[in-house]
Amino acid sequence: MTTWITICDTCKREGWEAGEKGNSTDGEVFAALVEKAAAGQVKTRRFSCLMGCARACNITIQASGKISYSLGGFAPDDEAAEAVVAFARFHEKSESGQVPYRHWPEAIKGHFVSRHPPLPES
Repeated sequence: MTTWITICDTCKREGWEAGEKGNSTDGEVFAALVEKAAAGQVKTRRFSCLMGCARACNITIQASGKISYSLGGFAPDDEAAEAVVAFARFHEKSESGQVPYRHWPEAIKGHFVSRHPPLPES
């Protein structure tokens, strides 16, 4: 099954002010970094508001029939983007979507918000 990284493109971290980074939100900056890191490896898509505003920048890692994860509180930087993609690649290789802790990139630890069981087939 194809694993998708969904990136909130409306996230604004505390202290965000229009004009400091152009008109780009922190979510837009993070989305561009994740998309760049994921190119040719994992599917990505942007979504306007994942409703985790208190923990911006937010993403989900999902695939049909697998455990899904919600994560947030990232700095919009290359290290975080690369860690998200690395975790998503392990998710994609896992039959259930569960990724053993030993495979978690250091920069993803402490950013998990929740995990969701797969939907039943019927």
